Amino acid sequence: MNVKALRTSLLLNRFLTKKNIFTINNNNQLLKKRFYQITLFNNDKIENHLKSFEQIFQEDTSTTKKGGEILYNPEIDKSYNKDWTGQFEGHSPLILRPRTTEQVSKIVKYCYNNNIVIIPQGGNTNLCGASIPLDQEIRPQLILSLNLMNEIISFNKENATLICQSGCILEQLNKYFLENNLSFQMPLDLAAKGTCQIGGNIATGAGGIRYIRFGSLHANLLGLECILPNGDILNTIKEIRKDNTGYHLSHLFIGSEGTLGIITKVALKIPLKLKANNVMLLGVNSFHQVKEIIQLAKLELGEIISAIEFFDSQCMELVSESIHHTTIHHTTNNNTNNNTTTHNNELFNGEKYNFYMVLETQGSNQIHDEEKLNNFFEKVLSNNLAEDGNLAFDETQALHLWKYRESISENLKRRGHVYKYDISLPLQNMYDIVIEMRNRLNQHFNNNTNLVEVYGYGHLADENLHLNITSSKYDEKVKELIEPFIYEYINKCNGSISAEHGIGLLKKDYLKYSQSNVAINLMKSMKKMLDPKNIMNPNKIFDL
Repeated sequence: MNVKALRTSLLLNRFLTKKNIFTINNNNQLLKKRFYQITLFNNDKIENHLKSFEQIFQEDTSTTKKGGEILYNPEIDKSYNKDWTGQFEGHSPLILRPRTTEQVSKIVKYCYNNNIVIIPQGGNTNLCGASIPLDQEIRPQLILSLNLMNEIISFNKENATLICQSGCILEQLNKYFLENNLSFQMPLDLAAKGTCQIGGNIATGAGGIRYIRFGSLHANLLGLECILPNGDILNTIKEIRKDNTGYHLSHLFIGSEGTLGIITKVALKIPLKLKANNVMLLGVNSFHQVKEIIQLAKLELGEIISAIEFFDSQCMELVSESIHHTTIHHTTNNNTNNNTTTHNNELFNGEKYNFYMVLETQGSNQIHDEEKLNNFFEKVLSNNLAEDGNLAFDETQALHLWKYRESISENLKRRGHVYKYDISLPLQNMYDIVIEMRNRLNQHFNNNTNLVEVYGYGHLADENLHLNITSSKYDEKVKELIEPFIYEYINKCNGSISAEHGIGLLKKDYLKYSQSNVAINLMKSMKKMLDPKNIMNPNKIFDL
């Protein structure tokens, strides 16, 4: 057990306060953060708590590995207390890292009996502050990290069923199939796949780029094991495909963001990884043409299409700057300028388009698929739907084309502060909000795009738009211009304020724009029934 008692006396018995502080980010810019101090463990009880948790780990005989880990650091470990976006920062000194279901169950029971708040945490890649310890009540709280619960329990090739612990990293699961010469792949693929965990993916209802082919996690989840707030173990794991015996309880935890329990194991159906994989990148000049291409792709490539993504010219300019090659002229916000920017845009011979589409196919016959793709490409060009395109028929070329889409999120951080919005809108007016927001901000900032920039990209096939806005530093005025305008717009279109990132802390005040009062009250009733003491990730999604 690692117990650090530095400055303990200075940190004990703090009460909750909320304040704004300013710190320096990686670009030496001031960044406004939402910072909370929380009640820490009472000096008389902390040693008793630590001994109890240590005993739980020592007594567990269900694993041959070293017992779990206790990290107690009054100096605060920010790797667990700070979210990926930098917007939220907690102040919990205690992190528990169990290895088994039995350990988690006993920890939760102990916390339930001692009124200790638990913040479940996976890879901590959530963009809404859902896994950060920001409790609005005067209670001690700890972070329960699933990092050490990363074992693959079984994979049944005959029925393509994977059972694993919830702390398995998404990319590692795909590597497991590759290293064991198994022609299978995970049904979801995310930009954060190298860090995010499968339990967190389920808890937030993650989507990803292959939603069109393999569907949502609801379509692929066969069961799960979950520790309820009182420590009871709910196990619905079965390898069968059909089980219509009462309520489908497993699905209640998809999108629950750790508020109803801690997912410890999952069972998923795993799709085949077919040997013919091809990628196409198209340059398109209007969003109307983008929509026409989607329909044509579904007709011409229906049985092999596995992803349809898009990003706008602002995104291409952004990612090309980091890939370094040719120089092209560019147009922004309907104002042509003759400035040049370094781009890796050799794919289009230096030409720039308003939109770019990535289409991926997965099939069983390379010759057949190439023929279909070439025919589709010819139709797209002959019907004046796209201006140009590039086809990749091997893995190296495909990875290169995908880089333009997958590196957008990481490159946005170079622009300063990022206001991220993951929304769903009907396809017919999906991009209109980007134009509306760009005009709204440009009008306020006198078309000075160096101050505020707007980017649009996302998953076309499932109508999921990632609207990202950047400013050199956090600006409350920019936030006020965005919110609640964007949520009111979504509500008018009968869309969703969160397509795949969840609600967390960031969007809980705006849940009413996507859910009715009846629905919200029903969710609260479920939370109160399962967690009457409100110890499990409280004040996320909604307040009680």
